Amino acid sequence: MLKLLNDFNELVMFKHSIFSLPFIFIAMIVAASGWFGWSLLLLGTLAALTARNFAMGFNRYLDRDIDALNPRTINRPSVDGRINPNQILIFTLANGFGFIVVAYFVNTLALYLSLPILLIVGSYSYFKRFSALAHIILGVSLGLAPIAGVVAVSETITLWSIFLAIGVLFWVAGFDLLYSLQDIEVDKKLGLHSIPSKYGAKKTMLFSKVMHSFTIIFWLLFVVQANLGLFAYIAIIVSAVMLTYEHIIVNRDFSKIDKAFFTINGYLGIVFLILIITETL
Repeated sequence: MLKLLNDFNELVMFKHSIFSLPFIFIAMIVAASGWFGWSLLLLGTLAALTARNFAMGFNRYLDRDIDALNPRTINRPSVDGRINPNQILIFTLANGFGFIVVAYFVNTLALYLSLPILLIVGSYSYFKRFSALAHIILGVSLGLAPIAGVVAVSETITLWSIFLAIGVLFWVAGFDLLYSLQDIEVDKKLGLHSIPSKYGAKKTMLFSKVMHSFTIIFWLLFVVQANLGLFAYIAIIVSAVMLTYEHIIVNRDFSKIDKAFFTINGYLGIVFLILIITETL
């Protein structure tokens, strides 16, 4: 059982939850003007994890044929036989159902939005088979996190949460472009529609820089619209510095893409959250 749990952890890359969780809590903190309660903390965490597990499980289930032909992904549990397709499907459906149940206990609007959210986060796997917009769809999927956060607290969608969500959209799409540079040749060979395979590395890096510029603009609009103070502006400045450093690393050496992807972006969300907590205190 422990081995199976470890294989599922590797399948969905549980540590990547660090990208969405901070922005759910940022939205919840701002919506509540401080602490939002233990109940919503538990429900918000469960909602984020079940939605992400559903999306990743669905992705791994559909992409078994593609992953088996990519040297970077050939050792995934969904490919090497450690987890069979039926187990992945059951895991995916169970997490989708779990997300709907959690949404039911949050509030009515959360329940109404639960199915559309699952459809969006599950659509990424299809898009990359016919459209280079797959990077944007991935951004939209994680951009739903702050929307879900404000819905959980106030059962409404505010303008500042939309700005925050659009910032997350461009942030995720931007670093996904950099991450996709690793698969340019494989994507071309398999006929997958990624921006790197279509436009090349230089243009991809330019597109990523533009998207990350939009990230900072929309996060700044979020801070202004939410009427936040000094520490929130510091969060924007720190984010800009970290994203700039990410591009410097990738520009110097493509072999450092993993470091830029995991380390810098993981810390960015945590630092942003800490500064927003400090601001509310």
